[in-house]
Amino acid sequence: MRFKDKVVLITGASRGIGKATALLFAEEGAKIIVNYNNAEREANKVVEEISKIGSESIAIKGDVSNEEEVKNMISEAVKRFGKINILVNNAGIVFDIPLFEKTVDQWIKTLGVNLIGVFLCSKYSVPFLKKEKTGAIVNISSTNGLDTLDTESADYDASKSGVISLTKNLATELAPNIRVNCVAPGWINTDINKGLPKDYITEETEHILMKRFGKPEEIAKAVLFLASDDASFITGTTLVVDGRYT
Repeated sequence: MRFKDKVVLITGASRGIGKATALLFAEEGAKIIVNYNNAEREANKVVEEISKIGSESIAIKGDVSNEEEVKNMISEAVKRFGKINILVNNAGIVFDIPLFEKTVDQWIKTLGVNLIGVFLCSKYSVPFLKKEKTGAIVNISSTNGLDTLDTESADYDASKSGVISLTKNLATELAPNIRVNCVAPGWINTDINKGLPKDYITEETEHILMKRFGKPEEIAKAVLFLASDDASFITGTTLVVDGRYT
């Protein structure tokens, strides 16, 4: 069990990639902090699933774009488990709206959750990671942060590009004891993509060499690799997991 007795904080862990990552860490012996903002029932279900696996967990509400809520979340997590070893910055939102119909408030919200949230959760987790002498941060970006597919996601693209850049800065700042890496998923079968038109899904699938969307568990496995000692000489990098989009 690679993460026995490690404490892992995962933001946006009530569903999708965050949930899959939480369950996989739990199977590897970790204690999990399931962060959520609105989906309390779903978050508590994740806690129940982790309990069935045989590990400890707690669900903590917190808007990652709100500094006070982040501080309270970290404080509550440490009060419960005494430490934090690994942070997974997964929380994210998207507004699929024509570019010039987007409002400033929507831009601010997207950047706040997707990018500033990564900064805030890292800032207030780092003192506890440093206490443990070693630690890891894994940020979830997107292939949208590397390339532009659709102008309707301009604000999302900008935020995810920022996450990749911030990952490099955090890696530089926190070396050598805390490693910081990033996973950039492509199309994944998550709730956020369930509403896509079927013809659009078919069209996009043709661009993927693997001829399918990925599974949340496949992203979770990449996260666990980067957080583990198997990646002990990897920091400041972005791992693309997209089935090779062409």
